[in-house]
Amino acid sequence: MLYGQNLPWRQALRHASRRSPNRIAISSYHTARLPSRCVCEVPARSLPRCAHPRRLNTLPSTLRSFSATTARRKDKPSDPPEPAPADEETTQRSKESKDETSISRDEAESEEAKTKTPDPIPSNNSADGAKGATAGGGSGSSGDSNSSSGEGRGKKRKAPSSSTQTPERSLTKPTIPEVYPQVMAIPITKRPLFPGWYKAITVRDPNVIAAIQEMVRRGQPYVGAFLLKDEKADKDTIDNVDEVYDVGTFCQITSKYDGASDQNGQTVVLYPHRRIRLTGLMSPNKEMEEKGEAKAAMATIEAVPEAEESKDSEKEGKEAKEEKKGDVVASFEESTAEAKEQQLQLAKRDESAEVQQQPSRYQPSSFLSSYNVSVVKVDNVTEEPYDSKDPNIRAFANETANVFREIAGTNPLFKDQIASFMASQGTRNVTEDPGRLADLAAAVCMGEPAELQEVLSAMNISERALRGLTLLKKELMSAQLQTKIAKEVEGSIHEKQRKYYLMEQYKAVGRELGYASDGKDKLIEKFKEKAAKLAMPDAVSKVFDEEVNKLGHLEPAASEFNVTRNYLDWLTQIPWGQRSAENFGIQHAMKVLDEDHHGLKDVKDRILEFIAVGKLRGTVEGKILCMVGPPGVGKTSIGKSIARALNRQYYRFSVGGLTDVAEIKGHRRTYVGALPGRIIQALKKCQTENPLVLIDEVDKIGRGHQGDPSSALLELLDPEQNNSFLDHYMDVPVDLSKVLFVCTANMTDTIPRPLLDRMEMIELSGYVADEKMAIAERYLSPQAKELSGLKDVDVQLEEDAIQELINKYCRESGVRNLKKQIEKVYRKSALKIIQDLGEEVLPEAEALTAEGKAAAAEAAKDESDVKETPQDIDKETTETPRVALKVPDTVHVSITKDNLKDYVGPPVFTTDRLYDTTPAGVAMGLAWTQMGGSALYVESILETALSHSSRPSLSPTGNLKAVMKESTAIAYSFSKSVLARQFPGNKFFEHARIHLHCPEGAVRKDGPSAGITMASSLLSLALDTPLDPTIAMTGELTVTGKVLRIGGLREKTVAARRAGAKMILFPKDNLSDWLELPENIKQEIEGKPVDWYSDVFETIFPDVDHEHCNDLWKQELKKPSKDNERSKESEDDD
Repeated sequence: MLYGQNLPWRQALRHASRRSPNRIAISSYHTARLPSRCVCEVPARSLPRCAHPRRLNTLPSTLRSFSATTARRKDKPSDPPEPAPADEETTQRSKESKDETSISRDEAESEEAKTKTPDPIPSNNSADGAKGATAGGGSGSSGDSNSSSGEGRGKKRKAPSSSTQTPERSLTKPTIPEVYPQVMAIPITKRPLFPGWYKAITVRDPNVIAAIQEMVRRGQPYVGAFLLKDEKADKDTIDNVDEVYDVGTFCQITSKYDGASDQNGQTVVLYPHRRIRLTGLMSPNKEMEEKGEAKAAMATIEAVPEAEESKDSEKEGKEAKEEKKGDVVASFEESTAEAKEQQLQLAKRDESAEVQQQPSRYQPSSFLSSYNVSVVKVDNVTEEPYDSKDPNIRAFANETANVFREIAGTNPLFKDQIASFMASQGTRNVTEDPGRLADLAAAVCMGEPAELQEVLSAMNISERALRGLTLLKKELMSAQLQTKIAKEVEGSIHEKQRKYYLMEQYKAVGRELGYASDGKDKLIEKFKEKAAKLAMPDAVSKVFDEEVNKLGHLEPAASEFNVTRNYLDWLTQIPWGQRSAENFGIQHAMKVLDEDHHGLKDVKDRILEFIAVGKLRGTVEGKILCMVGPPGVGKTSIGKSIARALNRQYYRFSVGGLTDVAEIKGHRRTYVGALPGRIIQALKKCQTENPLVLIDEVDKIGRGHQGDPSSALLELLDPEQNNSFLDHYMDVPVDLSKVLFVCTANMTDTIPRPLLDRMEMIELSGYVADEKMAIAERYLSPQAKELSGLKDVDVQLEEDAIQELINKYCRESGVRNLKKQIEKVYRKSALKIIQDLGEEVLPEAEALTAEGKAAAAEAAKDESDVKETPQDIDKETTETPRVALKVPDTVHVSITKDNLKDYVGPPVFTTDRLYDTTPAGVAMGLAWTQMGGSALYVESILETALSHSSRPSLSPTGNLKAVMKESTAIAYSFSKSVLARQFPGNKFFEHARIHLHCPEGAVRKDGPSAGITMASSLLSLALDTPLDPTIAMTGELTVTGKVLRIGGLREKTVAARRAGAKMILFPKDNLSDWLELPENIKQEIEGKPVDWYSDVFETIFPDVDHEHCNDLWKQELKKPSKDNERSKESEDDD
């Protein structure tokens, strides 16, 4: 409760005057601002404790006169009047007396709770224009701080019967001190405070909170509010005057309460009264420098002269001087003229005495020195004088008022603020006070803190009005923009609502009249129109009618509606009965196939057969072809060529690593996001019933927890079943018998046998050197030259260079690696051309188009990281940023066998023949790999010297797998049987420790086709007879000597040719494969089929001497004599 509104005082005094004949006269020192005083008579025993900071001491039972206002130092008069004897005696007794009766705290608090505290009433000017003011804290309204301080409110009551008459009493209206040199400073953020406008702030510093509570308790609720320069700062004290702006506001604390969101903070409501300027900062906890200054004015109790209370008066007078500085008590005025005159004389006399005793100046904020808060020295800031009739000022004021009117029409918050301001102005015109109008503009605008501070600091009214008008104009523009945006959004919403309402009305009217239908009816009509153009089977047509009927009874908002609509969409997008016109011209097919691929006679013949049957029948059923061959031989590209030759639509998808059956058979329609399988999607894309579907990497299909896709392919690739293929999503039979399926694989080992049985196998062997040469010259070299930007440049890749690439760099069966090496040659050529010519001949500026130059300029300005996409990336990109540069005609580059190393580096392969002359125990076999064929040498050696006591063993090495290890054991057993039958005297295998090895141990080797090669190697070692290095062999061997059929004869023949072999031994069962080989492959190599190993033995050992071979190892295996054994044993003992 703020002092000056302490109504419990009035009520307590009123009750006391009615209860006892004994009276106490209360008086005090007055400031020059108060024109009159109030003297009340209160019985001492009935006086309750008030809520004022100063506690009244115990009063004697006698009547006493006292006063309670701020005792202020006044100028000493030149001739102080002498007080009357009665007044002197009364004053003396008042100084010597003190209350003995203690007023109960509970009674005072109870009385305070029963009394309503009125709102604070701020006032800058007293009614009589005096400079003084009481320290009582009033609070102003939101619109006016210039309220006059006239007579306080009072109630007339009947005067009690006493010697002293007090007919009428009233409470003085509190006033705001005009001069407050030292004040506690509170820094604020975001925006400054403007006089006349409340502001709630949160204080978290415990010292500041305690100081505010003490100021309110003392009745001095005044602080200075200054704006922090740093917007991010958040503190409650000022460490340096440079942290805040020097101009702030003198504020009164009107209320305080604990913050709900901040447990440690306190919310304080401030009411700014006037502008002040910060002149200095006093350090916290610093004692007042001027120790000689007067202590706080203290209330003096003037007692009525009675002899029996002289001793008490003496004691009370001493205690009254020891009271703290700054204490403030209530001030009352009595309306009687006699009392006023008497009190005035007493005041003058007491002031004279007080000045003599306390010559120092009084500081009301001195008690703050005990708190760690910011106490600053301030001066009042006065506005510069101005002429109210100045046309500029009047124009500013009128324009500000007009802008306020415009904003009030758009923002209700401004309307409330303006209404409050108008109410505070009363009958005055708003333009008569331009300074207040500018403060109002700054207070309600959301400007920058620096701009708002400029308004607060402006003492020139014209400048302040201009700054306030500028802020208000910005606020008006923002309000207008917000209103425009709101109207646009509202208009858009209203337009959509209007269209929707009209459309619904249109639909309703149309349905009533029968000439219009809603979106669902149009959708059904569209499906029926599409179905009418298709030749749906009866089963499909029945399902279609059922689904259309169901769609017609479903609401568009139902979830089943979208499911049914999507199903009908797929059902009508399958090309039922729609086929493309095939081209069965044989010559056309041959031309197309030869244009795209060189060689591949088997594939081309099979396609020509397919076309011939279709030409005679008029139609062809779908076939399932599977092309098996090493990588890079053109399996995938041949499928596209077949589609082009037959004039069929082409669709390709890979099943490598596929583990989900739904990719083949589709999802159930009950699942969210269900789709048909890839085959149905192929029909939708191609829009024909007879496309060519290429299923790539069928040998690498996976298997997971979602099923086995290879089993799902059984129905798809079976000519007897795919005429009624059932997809899980479509749930209707689809005829796929007219689809030509072409599958590709690198090997058949991983393809399930049931699936392999349903496909027609076409093996694509690797290309020989002649075929690679033709492919390089016709296809690879021109394509690589064009891709390197050398299409019109004289760069020649000579034939001998290509031959060198094939023999020394690219020995694989396919041509993929050969293509990479040719592209590398041309890229190196392009680099050499640019390096030799220099970039001056081919400047970068000529390569950029106009759009490219603009994009490059924007990119140069971009300094962001390349990993981050810039916001204006569209400015840095263009459709055609560059054009090709023309190389001068004087450039000539030729790549030959001699300078090929400069382009592709040293050769990778030197030769396939490890031995020009093979030693005994070495035989050249042939192996098939995924990259084609290769020569596989088998080497056998003796680990230890033969002796009569040595034991036989065989140690195979060379990364051999299970099947090849079995072939090794079979060959070893068979070799021993051959030696035992044909050369019984040769006991080599009975005592030899043999090590058999296949070179290139990093390469895994498996398969049975090396059987005759291993047997030949072992027999060569046993007979000590070298084999012909130009003979290569392949074939599986049984323990009886039968040579079984092998695979990959074409690749093995190519490998034998590459290794320099002149003859190749192969099983007789592969004679048909040999006859089908092209002549260019069989050229310069002889093929000899063998049925039994005896045929192989006669070929590789044509001139063997049986007697020599029979007696070959007898000397080494001879049993030593007993003397030799004894000597050998003695040597061992030594």
